[in-house]
Amino acid sequence: MRRDDKPQFKQKPKANYDGWLWGVHAVEAALKNSARHGPIRLFLSEERAKSASPALFKRQEIKITALPMSEISRLLPPDAVHQGMALHAPVLEGDSLDDLMERDARNGLHVILMLDQVTDPQNIGAIFRSAAAFGVKGLIMQDRHSPPLQGVLAKTAVGAVDVVPFARVTNLSRALETLNEDGYVSIGLAGEGEFNLHDLLAQQGWGDSLKKLVLVLGAEGEGIRRLVAEHCDHLARIPMPGGFESLNVSHAASISLYEACARR
Repeated sequence: MRRDDKPQFKQKPKANYDGWLWGVHAVEAALKNSARHGPIRLFLSEERAKSASPALFKRQEIKITALPMSEISRLLPPDAVHQGMALHAPVLEGDSLDDLMERDARNGLHVILMLDQVTDPQNIGAIFRSAAAFGVKGLIMQDRHSPPLQGVLAKTAVGAVDVVPFARVTNLSRALETLNEDGYVSIGLAGEGEFNLHDLLAQQGWGDSLKKLVLVLGAEGEGIRRLVAEHCDHLARIPMPGGFESLNVSHAASISLYEACARR
């Protein structure tokens, strides 16, 4: 393992902390992701430096520095739970929509998640984590209204941002048109949906005649915007017999993915 004797940063970087990841799972997944290009600066506590697997540090563009835990904390936002590992690297840019559609899908089913102006980093991180757990083909976000995949978002995703393919697009409605031309059926999750999601998937022949699906989720409160909803093939609701009006968007994503990927 290569190490520098002197810390590379004596002061905190700029306030938005661009390019920073922290936490064991997030950092290890980033180091394994060949799509992450250098330069990569890795900061380890003395204990982590002794116990970490040398296989993680084979890439030539990695520069490694061992620091006390308190010094690593000084590099990061307040209250960042870094577990003795932090990394600074260029932020992931993602794939094009065409590249995302060309990727192989697990079990012959192609499930894509689309987020309509979901902006909360913790929610997006949790959605990435669920997407990885259920083996979705990819995730689509709007480029102007979604945060970079770093920091709290990446920590919440526990490495999933480096596992789940994603694309940023300018226009979600146009992206839905492109996906429809490629054989995808799109379902927007909305409380006013005529069918519940389980029944609609069965009606559409999901898993049999239908094998390409886009699930569209909107921001909490506002939901899916009108124009995006109009470009969905169907609107569906998650039944809530308890009478509560809505779910956290990351919870709605998990339930929707369970219906589409696991319940079958």
